[in-house]
Amino acid sequence: MSKIKNSRVLVTGGAGFIGSNLLERLLKQDNEVVCLDNFSTGKRENIIEFDKHKSFKLIEGDIRDYKTCKKAVTGCDYVLHQAALGSVPRSINDPLTSNEVNVSGFLNMLKSSEEAKVKKFVYAASSSTYGDHPGLPKVEDKIGSPLSPYAVTKYVNELYAKVFSDIYEINTIGLRYFNVFGRKQDPNGAYAAVIPKFISLLMQKESPIINGDGSHSRDFTYIDNVIQINQLAALADDKANNTVYNVAYGENTSLNGMVDILKDLLSQYDKSINLVKIVNGPERKGDVKHSLADISKAKELLHYSPQYSFKEGIREAVDWYWNNYGN
Repeated sequence: MSKIKNSRVLVTGGAGFIGSNLLERLLKQDNEVVCLDNFSTGKRENIIEFDKHKSFKLIEGDIRDYKTCKKAVTGCDYVLHQAALGSVPRSINDPLTSNEVNVSGFLNMLKSSEEAKVKKFVYAASSSTYGDHPGLPKVEDKIGSPLSPYAVTKYVNELYAKVFSDIYEINTIGLRYFNVFGRKQDPNGAYAAVIPKFISLLMQKESPIINGDGSHSRDFTYIDNVIQINQLAALADDKANNTVYNVAYGENTSLNGMVDILKDLLSQYDKSINLVKIVNGPERKGDVKHSLADISKAKELLHYSPQYSFKEGIREAVDWYWNNYGN
């Protein structure tokens, strides 16, 4: 597998869940790594272990400030742009801020990267871009209308990246993440992702609330698969550039099935967790019913080979949460 080595890499949103995992791997591979984060959603504890690493540099700043972006990207070979305001419900509650960060901030990073002549600008796109398109599995060139402000912002990112690659000749690759999960993903807060949130509730013997009847399904994707494809994208040859790829495992799991697996794994630590009741609530606005990725394009052009299925990844994740948050 291609690995980034002996390079200078900027990871925006580096104190976040995906960003901090990328930082850790890149530092282990003898890179100089710059982390840009304003800590609005990222957490200092995610990067505290890197503070004294000689090859780590933290820039505390906001991607909405162009001067900060220019400073962060100076001298970098690659940019892995993870900074964004995630969450469909957050974007519905506050579309203005989501747009400022996810569109204006993205454009700042893209323009500053082009001016700095980076080798590759790899950015976090989103499966939400598929919107109301009914087809399964999701194929990159078949999308529908966005169902939330968040989805609009992530699609605009793709449009800007394509225009910049055409006009300014900067090499870009967008990675449409499908429900990424794993170590360091925050289980707390109003906009916590479903897997860490449910693990946390079950460990506390509290009932998780499933939005809808639990038949909604997702292509849950373990963090190590995401780390792999970010590096493959950064090092990809010309024929693979300036397009977007699905990042997933290529299997979907219903929310009911996901909860059953969580209860089974957690009950190995505490048998009483199996007795926790599950509550069903109303469906959420803007939610896609089913999500399943076709990953053949990434396999062919990026040589992507995801190492962790959902069941393999969730076992690793549950172990990590129990060791870090369990009683």
